[in-house]
Amino acid sequence: MAILLPDDLRARLAAEVDRLRPLARNVAWVATANLHLTLKFLGAVDPARLDAVRAALDGAAGPPFDLVLAGLGAFPSATRPRVLWAGAGGGHAEAAALAGRLEAALAPLGFAPEGRPFSAHVTLGRVREPRPNPPLADALTAAADRELGRLRVDRFALMRSDLSPQGARYTELATVSLSGH
Repeated sequence: MAILLPDDLRARLAAEVDRLRPLARNVAWVATANLHLTLKFLGAVDPARLDAVRAALDGAAGPPFDLVLAGLGAFPSATRPRVLWAGAGGGHAEAAALAGRLEAALAPLGFAPEGRPFSAHVTLGRVREPRPNPPLADALTAAADRELGRLRVDRFALMRSDLSPQGARYTELATVSLSGH
């Protein structure tokens, strides 16, 4: 499940990637069209189960909220990056609450809960050979508080990911509206 980003926000994130690209040459960058905020990764889902999954998602939807993308960073750390990301500032708690409701709704269907706490972020790239990179760490630190954009989250999508040598291709299987009830 993912919060899909509007074109203007994806363009702003792409500009941040362009600033980082010369500092981090050994990174598999996420294509601009594929930038999104993952709420929960399900893995392969049998098409026969999609109706049950959709019903569970509808029941977990909750109210819409505003989300601010702010700051750049890396997992596990800026000094030893594996994943480069844009973070969530305002609205992080609401995104985490939605992710928690999704976890609870999908557990009875056999989807294992995530083993680590939810961290709202948009993956920008994955470092192919992680090692210290002081110029990249400095750039991430300098952008740690930079506001990148805002969006109203009034829906999320169930996505399918197909991997290929050219990168991931995403297909939207269902959209779930956040109701405000």
